Amino acid sequence: MASLFTPFTLRTLELPNRIVVSPMCMYSAVDGCAQPWHHAHLSSLALSGAGLLCVEATAVAAAGRITPGDLGLYSDANEAALAQVLTLLRAVSPVKLAIQLAHAGRKASSRAPWVSGPQLRPDEGGWTPQAPSAVAFKPGDLVPQSLSIDALAQLREAFTNAARRAVRLGFDAIEVHMAHGYLLHQFLSPIANHRDDAYGGALAQRMRFPLEVFEAVRAAVPAAVPVGVRVSATDWLEHTDAPGWTLAQTIALATELKQRGCDWIDVSSAGISPEQKIAVGPGYQVPLARAIRDATGLATMAVGLVTEPQQAEAIVADGHADLVALARAFLYDPRWGWHAAAALDGRVHGPQQYLRALPAGAPPIFDKA
Repeated sequence: MASLFTPFTLRTLELPNRIVVSPMCMYSAVDGCAQPWHHAHLSSLALSGAGLLCVEATAVAAAGRITPGDLGLYSDANEAALAQVLTLLRAVSPVKLAIQLAHAGRKASSRAPWVSGPQLRPDEGGWTPQAPSAVAFKPGDLVPQSLSIDALAQLREAFTNAARRAVRLGFDAIEVHMAHGYLLHQFLSPIANHRDDAYGGALAQRMRFPLEVFEAVRAAVPAAVPVGVRVSATDWLEHTDAPGWTLAQTIALATELKQRGCDWIDVSSAGISPEQKIAVGPGYQVPLARAIRDATGLATMAVGLVTEPQQAEAIVADGHADLVALARAFLYDPRWGWHAAAALDGRVHGPQQYLRALPAGAPPIFDKA
């Protein structure tokens, strides 16, 4: 059997294969509440053949939304709306479900990507972003409010409350977002963290708040629920004199996370600085996942321009990562898992209503169960 279609276990959660639908922001919520778009979008992906489907970056506080259209899990209304989505998903598919909990930090109050323009000002329906330091992402952006010690305590509680809501909703796993230049990444990187207190300066101090958040989330959910972390393994600023976040520091963070009960590292990169220069190409972040896996022994998830079944198979078979996450490939081909199974002699769940969908001569890909 192809390695991509072998089971993988995270604590007591058994995934039928190594394919993951990566969390993808849809910018289509209203006051943090899921809308009909989320029902259509996620139910389609639930039938993709993936072993794990991760719901998009979900804000733990209203001020932590990237845009006013971001999904949230900070209110009873948010929870009720997302409950309707999960009821639908559970009715149509056995896919395992994760949710990514996030806070945008200084990159909050942005416009949806299909709307050009700077961050929204408070008089435009936006808000003042929060961040480790009063340092804007780029010239012309809103200058964020530096978070006080009391505000940090409130944010830890916000992550904790969102995690409890996620468990109450029945999510199988939780991912904490520490990547892409958002709040927890901002604490990690000296590009955004200019603090001179216990949460800034040396590496251990910059890691302190993200680790406190992880510890709070891990403690808030049952021991059987896996909790992972998405990281930006590098800021891609090696061409500058800027002291950015590096792979070596990511390995140090992953080591600390492992000691605190982290179950996987979802390895992405970049997002902290507009000066980044990324060597983009097929699977360009896979070596980062391999390095973290080799150094820490943690399960890793490779992501980033993984598009072909044979490419995904090689990532797992050759030990570069334990799981492979795809994003835009699933938007383009919502049955990517089916097609990968056909190419690699794998098996996926197929709803009985679709059992006659295979073209004549196609290999059998559906589980009999």
